[in-house]
Amino acid sequence: MRRIGAFRNARGVKPLWKYPRRGYLGDIERKFSDFEKSRVVILPVPYETTTTYRKGAKNAPRAIITASRNMELYDEELDYEPYKIGIHTLRELKEGFNSPQKMIKALADKVQGLFSLGKLVIALGGEHTITLGMVEGLKREEKDFSILILDAHTDLRNSYEGTKYSHACVARRLIEENRIVQVGIRSLCRKEADFIKEKNLRLFYAKDIVGREEWMKEAISRLSDKIYLSIDLDFLDPSIMPAVGTPEPGGLGWYETLKFLCLLSQKKKILGIDVVELCPTPLDIPSSFAAAKLIYKLIAYLTTT
Repeated sequence: MRRIGAFRNARGVKPLWKYPRRGYLGDIERKFSDFEKSRVVILPVPYETTTTYRKGAKNAPRAIITASRNMELYDEELDYEPYKIGIHTLRELKEGFNSPQKMIKALADKVQGLFSLGKLVIALGGEHTITLGMVEGLKREEKDFSILILDAHTDLRNSYEGTKYSHACVARRLIEENRIVQVGIRSLCRKEADFIKEKNLRLFYAKDIVGREEWMKEAISRLSDKIYLSIDLDFLDPSIMPAVGTPEPGGLGWYETLKFLCLLSQKKKILGIDVVELCPTPLDIPSSFAAAKLIYKLIAYLTTT
C-alpha cells in the first residue's frame, strides 16, 4: 500500500482537504508530472458561491488530491499505468470568485490557453457552475462538440435565488447554444418538467437505466464525435458517494458507471472534463477516494483508446 505522511491539526484530527506538500494528483513523481510533457492537466477550481443545502464544495479539489496520494497507480482492469502519459496538476484557480460571471470568464481565459496546447483539461470543482467557464473556454478553440452531463438533477431552472448562473441553472444556460445529453436524472421541479416537455428534450432518467445496459449506446449515439464531459458526483448512488451537496437516492453504481465511461471513451473524443459537487467531510474518506479513483479511471480509459 502506498503511504503518505500524516497531516494533523492541533486537536489531532487528520483533515481531508489539506494539500499535500507537492499538491499533485496521485503524488506522481516529477518526471511524469512535468507540464510540457503531460497530456493531462488537472485544474483545481474551488469555487462555491451559489450552492444550496450542504456547503463544502470549495474543499473538494484539496480532498480529491489528498485522497489520490493513497491510490495505487497501476490499473488492474487495463494492465496499465496511466500516470506515465503525464499528468500535471496546476495551482488552484481563484480569480473572479466574487461573482459567477467573473469566475466564468476567468476560468474560460485560463483553459483556452490549455486547450490551445492540445491538453486534456480536467477541472476539479467546486460547484457545477464551473462547467460554464470550461465550455466557454473550449468553444474558443473547438466549434463542433456536444456536451454530456452526468447528474442526478436537471439543472434546467432559468434562474435560482436571484441569478441565472446558479449551479441549478447550468444545463439551462448550456442548452441555449449547445447540444447536450443528460444522464442519470432523478430530481427536478415542475417548471423544469414543463420546460422539458415544451422543448421535447430527451433525458435519460435513472429509473429507466439503472441495472440495464441498452441505454448506453443510445446515449452515446446522441452525441457528436467530439464531446465535453461534466460529471456531477451526485450522479452516483449515495451508497457509494454520500458526500455531495444534494444527494439523491437511486443513482448509478460504480461498475455500470465505469462500463459506460469506458464505452464512451472508445466511441467519442473527449476534449475536456469537469468533476464537481463533492462536499468532503472528515468522517467520509470513501467519497473523496472514490472521486479520485473515478478521475484516474477516466484518464486510463482515455489514454488507452
